[in-house]
Amino acid sequence: MQWVEIKIVTTEDASDAICEMLAQVGADGIAVSDPFEIARIIEDPDSLAYADEGYIESLGTDVTIKAYFAEFDDGIRLGPKSEEYVDPNGVGMIYGNLSDKTMSVDDAIAFVKSRLDSIGEFLPLGKGFDGWKYVSDKDWENEWKKDYKSFRISDRVIICPSWEEVDAAPSDIVVKLDPGSAFGTGTHETTSMCAKLLDKTVTADDYVLDLGTGSGILAIICSKLGASKVEAIDIDRLAVDVAIDNMKNNDCPDIDCYAGELKDAKSSGYTLIVANIIADIIAAIAGDVPSRLAPGGKFICSGIINTKREKVENALFAAGFVIEECCEKNDWLAYVCRLTDN
Repeated sequence: MQWVEIKIVTTEDASDAICEMLAQVGADGIAVSDPFEIARIIEDPDSLAYADEGYIESLGTDVTIKAYFAEFDDGIRLGPKSEEYVDPNGVGMIYGNLSDKTMSVDDAIAFVKSRLDSIGEFLPLGKGFDGWKYVSDKDWENEWKKDYKSFRISDRVIICPSWEEVDAAPSDIVVKLDPGSAFGTGTHETTSMCAKLLDKTVTADDYVLDLGTGSGILAIICSKLGASKVEAIDIDRLAVDVAIDNMKNNDCPDIDCYAGELKDAKSSGYTLIVANIIADIIAAIAGDVPSRLAPGGKFICSGIINTKREKVENALFAAGFVIEECCEKNDWLAYVCRLTDN
């Protein structure tokens, strides 16, 4: 199989919207090199990273995004890939009006360009589209490795790629995680906020559901923090396969990871449900979450861009939740919620 790499050079303001667009149109992987995020990590006093003098300034101000699409005999598939989903009809709110569709490379690139133009109507794009090329599986793997280093995601948790060793304290929890076709390596604000909230919240008595597990990172963190039982669910079967591999590599084989949606969850007594997905889906499922929570249970939700704040909060309030804690990082929000009658 060969991969089509589409390169986009943009601004910090537009980078999140572009990444969300690429995920929605069916990118199999997205690599982001953000000089502002690199600077924040290096300048963080708790960071494991270091840099030579002048390195941060040398990064410039452009955010480089590389999206990877697998090319098959009949072209590039955009939108929800039917065989990868439990119910492809259930992902319409993620993929909009784009259904399982195959395009030539030229048509796919033209389509991505048109979506970029739409984003450029309300956000500064910068240079924008910066070309494309074919890459092999090995080249793609090495591209991920180039910018993916160990980092501390919360007070106790360190994320470390499998090809690196990290000098961890006895009290640290190390999660080995490789970038892959499932999203969620911990570098995005929404995941890091969830990790910090889980670090403060998870106890040995918790029965956790990680809804939309992606790479499995949050489920693994919950397990390593000592939760008594952890389930992980994702609508994408490929994500489930990646997550299961990551769970095995982290000595967390007891996590029950399976394909499905919230309605397919196996219990109605979770003490904690965590959902790091997107704002529209959180708003849509908010009313169904209470029936899955045990008395006193909590709902941690993230992936909420600040322009969707009112929509999500209204949905949470309508479902009977109170927001006990709100975290904000750049343009993203995460909430810790509890039912008002608990």
